[in-house]
Amino acid sequence: MASADLPAPPDEVIAALVTTKVERWWGSPETYRMTNWSADLRIGGGWNVSVETADQRLPASGKFLEIEMPRRIVQTRRYDWNHPALGRKETTVAYLLEPVGDGTRLTICHGGFAGFPDAAAEHADEWARVLGWLQRYLG
Repeated sequence: MASADLPAPPDEVIAALVTTKVERWWGSPETYRMTNWSADLRIGGGWNVSVETADQRLPASGKFLEIEMPRRIVQTRRYDWNHPALGRKETTVAYLLEPVGDGTRLTICHGGFAGFPDAAAEHADEWARVLGWLQRYLG
């Protein structure tokens, strides 16, 4: 679980998370970038993205399970390659958005790591970094 207060209204935060805007902010030259984002934003609709590193392009995908715009989106997530700590195990990510003053408190709950403690720890650290990128993009 990770949380941050963001300097934008919920509809802008949601757009940054589930549209091609993902490609503008998610990542850095030192780590990886998200590219080729596509989504069918409806319950049961799928999404796909490429995680692009300096020397690889790694696909990830999932389905939207719940959509309550602009308050909540729940989706599955799976790496379509053998992630070193998680393999191809499917997890679930919930984005919860709450208006706070002129901005939004975004809470991310990422579950489904039973039996994969190293992957859980890695993803917890990564969400903190991702929220930092999103704060800079929206700020």
